Amino acid sequence: MKVKRIVANIATQDTAAAKRFYQDVLGLDVLMDQGWIVTCGSAETMSVQTSFMTEGGSGTPVPALSIEVDDVDEALDRMRKAGFAVEYGPADEPWGVRRFYVRDPFGRLVNILSHR
Repeated sequence: MKVKRIVANIATQDTAAAKRFYQDVLGLDVLMDQGWIVTCGSAETMSVQTSFMTEGGSGTPVPALSIEVDDVDEALDRMRKAGFAVEYGPADEPWGVRRFYVRDPFGRLVNILSHR
């Protein structure tokens, strides 16, 4: 057996807020919208991983999601312009990433990062 896909499911009553954060601000594509479910992703080939953590690194809490982008500073600027408060960072971490934490519209802690 091969695992074909891993999907993070986030409960919400407001799929429009999900599209604003994940599509409009982070730039993901809406791959499916059935009204009751909106799936965001990318047509590009991406690496999918599942992490099991005791902390978020550098003494931070464990994020619900980590999203790697090609330009973390652009993502940071877009988050701030969209009115999302940064809870941690931006920080250059000793393991080779630059990142920041923000909460999505549903209160989930999201780690936005780029490798240096």
